[in-house]
Amino acid sequence: MSIPLNLRRLRRYFSPHWPVAVATATAHSAFEIVDLLVPYATGQLLNVLSGQPVDRLTGAAIASISRTFDLDSSRGLSLGVLMGAIFLISVVRAPLQPWISTWFYWAIPLKARGDRHGDAIAKILTLPLEFYDSNNPGRIASRIARGLESHLWTYPEIIGQLVPKLLRVAGIFAVMLAIDWRVAVPFAISFVAAMAMSLLKLKTIIRREQKIDSYRENTDSLTSELITNIKTVKAFATEQREYERQRRRLARESFSFVNRIHFDYTMLTTQLRALIQTSYFGILAIAVWAAATGQISPGYFVTLMTIANMGYAELEPMSVIAEVTARRYASIERFHEFLETPGGLDRDAIALDAPAVPTAADGPRFDGEIRFRDVDFGYDPDRLVLQDFDLLVRPRETLALVGHSGSGKSTLVKLLFRYFDPTAGAIEIDGRDLRDLDIAAYRRRLAIVHQEVDVFNGTLLSNLRYGNPTATEAEIARACAIACVDEFLDTLPDGLQTVVGERGLRLSGGQRQRLGIARALLVNPDVLIFDEATSSLDSESELAIQRAMREILGTRTTIAIAHRLSTIREADRIVVLDQGRIVEVGNHHDLLDRGGTYSRLYRLQGNSEFY
Repeated sequence: MSIPLNLRRLRRYFSPHWPVAVATATAHSAFEIVDLLVPYATGQLLNVLSGQPVDRLTGAAIASISRTFDLDSSRGLSLGVLMGAIFLISVVRAPLQPWISTWFYWAIPLKARGDRHGDAIAKILTLPLEFYDSNNPGRIASRIARGLESHLWTYPEIIGQLVPKLLRVAGIFAVMLAIDWRVAVPFAISFVAAMAMSLLKLKTIIRREQKIDSYRENTDSLTSELITNIKTVKAFATEQREYERQRRRLARESFSFVNRIHFDYTMLTTQLRALIQTSYFGILAIAVWAAATGQISPGYFVTLMTIANMGYAELEPMSVIAEVTARRYASIERFHEFLETPGGLDRDAIALDAPAVPTAADGPRFDGEIRFRDVDFGYDPDRLVLQDFDLLVRPRETLALVGHSGSGKSTLVKLLFRYFDPTAGAIEIDGRDLRDLDIAAYRRRLAIVHQEVDVFNGTLLSNLRYGNPTATEAEIARACAIACVDEFLDTLPDGLQTVVGERGLRLSGGQRQRLGIARALLVNPDVLIFDEATSSLDSESELAIQRAMREILGTRTTIAIAHRLSTIREADRIVVLDQGRIVEVGNHHDLLDRGGTYSRLYRLQGNSEFY
């Protein structure tokens, strides 16, 4: 019989801790069942004290002890044996049980949380880029955090409490059945009815919890956007509008929790308590009648009522555990859905568990000849961005790509990094199809400077060395000189050791851009790509970088995407794109002389018009 999907997920989550979990759950359940001997021994004590005979099981145990130790089978021996049994069960067991239950029931989920948190980080690193187009950091972080916490708290409740309690109730039923089946059968029927009522109601509540969890995830996503875009909010003075939007979302969320989900839980508790009290009164009536008619002894009456009370007392905590689990079920499921999201093309190629962290120096080097061979590609299969695209980039050539937004420039870069594979055709480097290469080793031989440079919350030095942790001081100094980072180093409080803040907020846009250029140069890549790399720089810095970058020309294959055409005058060739096709190819002067698309765009920018 196959295991339901959610149980398979839970089993996988706590792997490889299941052997210890089963052993500890079994030991804890045994303690819970042995605990039932206390009311049994108490009932037999009452019989001895009232002059009633003990039952056959107790009588046989006392007789065996009497023979073994050559003692008289007196009233004192019976009291001593029964008191000794209660002492062993209650006093001796007390200091042992926490190590069987509390220690392991928290050690296992804490270790599993570390394991699965690592899995979540691995998933973040191997998901395709398009996943992040529709899921912002707030949404992803919220799903991971709530999923991990829900697993952490649910494990000790289910394995540490629910399972032992169920076995304890089974033991109670067995004891009742041994004493009087007329009490045991009604107890079992009422208990099963109460559990069935709880599960049916919780099934409905879980569906509502799943909807509200998705809603809460969207709310967290919007909160994350507010934090990310707080400068824009303040610049447009829209604080009140954003506050009202979030307040309305939170009000709808609160209404659903209070008037639907919380109401359902309260109604379930009301029904459950009414059923428990009615059932207990029925058991009491049956036991009183049996004792009054002499069918059971006073000791058995006390035992029955004590364990019946213990059994029904377990029902409400079990219902609470089920309720809390239901509240967490949605976040648990969404966490597993995240872990099961298909990874990107590189998911199998990136060795996250490698014994040593590879660097750009590891793996093969390339001459840098790039060939786009009859490439077709579209994010939507019915709308191609590139069609029959054919282009050869020669080794150590500096090639510029220009064109209107949507002409396919950035798509070419994404294909070159193999974030996507072409729908048709092939992309080759040094005559080898990218699909035949180790994708991680290949990407380490490339470097890119984006229009918006990503900066980590660390020191300037750690950001510079991000792609090459072993870069020497001399290499860092040269890269900083080329990218004009050295021009603002003296203005920073701690120089290279200055902490730049989250997303580099302590740096200006131009400073972040220069940092990105220096970081790319430190990798010493075979192919260097500039995606609007000088767009955030002032004219003076741009000219300085253009002069310095002349040192790079001819040393490696360089591809530059540019809107500001003044930045690509030195390119060996300029490729003009329009709707995914090449419309012009040539150097700066040739294209100006032709009077075509490039010439028109250049004249527009020369007249200070934006493009």
